[in-house]
Amino acid sequence: MKNFLFLSFYLFFSLAHARELTLDECIDKALKNHPDIKRLSLSVSKSKSYVDIAKADYLPQINLSAEYNPINTFVMPQNSQFNTIEDDSYKVSAQLNQKIYDFDKTTSTIKAYKKEQNRADFTLEDAKALLIYKVKNYYNLALLQTKALKARQKDLQTKEELYKQSLALVKEGLKTEADASSILSALYIAQDALAVTQADLNKALSSLSLYIGEKIDKNSTLKESTPPKEQNKNLLIKDILAKNFLLKGSKEEIQRDALLYEAAKAANYGSIDAVASYTHQDTLNEYDTSLVGVTLSIPIYSGGRISAESQQAKISKEMAKESYNAQKLLLEEEVSTLLIDLERYRHTIKAKESLIESAMATKKIVEARYKEGLSTYIEVLDAASVHLYAELGLLEAKFSINNTINRLEYLKGEVR
Repeated sequence: MKNFLFLSFYLFFSLAHARELTLDECIDKALKNHPDIKRLSLSVSKSKSYVDIAKADYLPQINLSAEYNPINTFVMPQNSQFNTIEDDSYKVSAQLNQKIYDFDKTTSTIKAYKKEQNRADFTLEDAKALLIYKVKNYYNLALLQTKALKARQKDLQTKEELYKQSLALVKEGLKTEADASSILSALYIAQDALAVTQADLNKALSSLSLYIGEKIDKNSTLKESTPPKEQNKNLLIKDILAKNFLLKGSKEEIQRDALLYEAAKAANYGSIDAVASYTHQDTLNEYDTSLVGVTLSIPIYSGGRISAESQQAKISKEMAKESYNAQKLLLEEEVSTLLIDLERYRHTIKAKESLIESAMATKKIVEARYKEGLSTYIEVLDAASVHLYAELGLLEAKFSINNTINRLEYLKGEVR
């Protein structure tokens, strides 16, 4: 009696202090703590710096230089002879170079890096959506195993009661020892299945805890979220093709490579630059010099380097186009498969619900007949198994539907 009271008090205390862990809370923690999100966020910042580097070519480039020679030999012509003088010397100069026009090479490069920045942003958003999809799956898997655990516990309790009944019927001579032993075997199998389900629940919670970056308390309870909404099939496919982050990133990649190709072609024409310099020097005589002018630089021969770079950029552009087409094809294939699975799971749910209803009625009748010694243990165990696996099948079908819809939401670029 004392043990029972202690157990009841412990269960009440545990439930009273159980912490509810919501799906939104898990998602927020995963987005905050997961290293992939941190890494890709840094990648976005890095891509922004490339834009700043490219823009620097538009701005004046100013350099300051200084030179000092403690000993410098100067040759001086004097009376048809050359005399040498050793003295120190120094020179200080400032140079300015301003790009005037480079046939849009710099402009195309800046635009290309902006496209790369957009691609990095889409990659980050896709990683967030994928992480949310995984967190949803582990959360729903933990919910599934929690419900399956309750079903297994109920099944175990039923078999324990059947075993007690079988022992009583053996004493009354209505059943044999073989009947009791068979039910005892079924009881052990139920205990093992319960342990397996408990292990699966622990694995799901462990994986979820790794994604959110903190340990989940064993007394935590999971709140069942609102079932995801389903959309019209044709509208869903259009939305996915329009909003998928990876496809958006591929489009930006195509435009980036096209702009880099334009920049590579522009390198053939050189550039026009404004130059200015001012120099103060003391080499025996102290004086200043200054220069202001315009330079034209045209590459005549570069050993084939410029043409090879241009060809390489052109190939990259075509590769990006084909990569987009292949990615789009794979996306359409996956969406089509998911929609077919979704329809199949709906039929599975209807079948399992009907089976549960009939199995429950059969189970009650068979158990009542067994108490009167009118049914065999095989009939009782079969009825219990049919009902149990119908319940588990229904849970798995609902989980599969949620998983499929969550996958479609990820492909559509939803981040919640």
